[in-house]
Amino acid sequence: MSQLLGHDTAIKAFRYAEDSGRLHHAWLLTGAKGLGKRLFADRAAAWLLANAVNPDIRKNTASDSLDIPEGNPTLSLIKAGSHPDLLRLERLFRDSKEQERARNITVDQVRTIQKLFATTPALSFRRVVIIDSIDDLERSAANALLKNLEEPPAGTIFFLISHAAGRLLPTIRSRCRILSFHLLEDNFVAQILRHHLPDITAEELASLVKISQGAAGYGLRFAGLDMAELDNAIENIVKTGDRDFLLRSKLAQSLSLKSAQGRYEAFLERAPSRISAEARSLKGEKLAQAIHLWEKARQLGNEAVLFSLDPQATVFTLAGFLARLAPTHI
Repeated sequence: MSQLLGHDTAIKAFRYAEDSGRLHHAWLLTGAKGLGKRLFADRAAAWLLANAVNPDIRKNTASDSLDIPEGNPTLSLIKAGSHPDLLRLERLFRDSKEQERARNITVDQVRTIQKLFATTPALSFRRVVIIDSIDDLERSAANALLKNLEEPPAGTIFFLISHAAGRLLPTIRSRCRILSFHLLEDNFVAQILRHHLPDITAEELASLVKISQGAAGYGLRFAGLDMAELDNAIENIVKTGDRDFLLRSKLAQSLSLKSAQGRYEAFLERAPSRISAEARSLKGEKLAQAIHLWEKARQLGNEAVLFSLDPQATVFTLAGFLARLAPTHI
């Protein structure tokens, strides 16, 4: 499994609860997207299941680690997706091409937990359920999950991943121990990016670290899209105000090509983020104007995908919002 960097506090808290025999049955993993919450859930689940079969693993592992020896039978089953005592719930793919996922985790998916609970664990006393993410549950699915959280079978542990815990049902939050994940330092982000992108150039690495803003998983989404060039185009518009409309026209044309779909989608996110970054340095009326621009940019970015808006017109409009950040405008 990949190395879990920058979350020693979370690992220690979990290991202390497990080692002391006071392991809560439901853990709510909270924090922004891309921080490594899913990786933590995977590592913690493997740790629990492997140690339930072979308690000697703990004797050879530090108290702040979730490491399991390579070749461990439990780990091999998990990697193959065939461990009988591990259930993962996430949004299903809409079609066989696996290019787009469904909008929600359905109540029928959550009901598979009851099927798991109808039998005894296959390999040990332990069983683990991972839901990624609990934010994606439809309302009826959330209510069904609540029943499982209230009276789970002995030895069952839930890992519920949430990117916006404040929106969850209070009854679900109250039944969980919350484990918070915080933004990573740039050196950890760089290490994670290098691990996943061994051939990355120094320039692209620096660009992705900046884009990540403490969440390496977020930066990985933009790998291979030449984000340094895209960010330079954005900065040129912000600095000059693009009074003759040439910069925004050139950018709109380049991002409207079918081959530029990935960069277009990246721009839909980067434009509001750049406005947000600018707003943090402003005060008073200028701050209010920047917030208004950010709201409009975020709304347009969301609607562009949802309603399949014309890419060239969308980029031109968003670039216009960026141009208004120039000192002569705001």
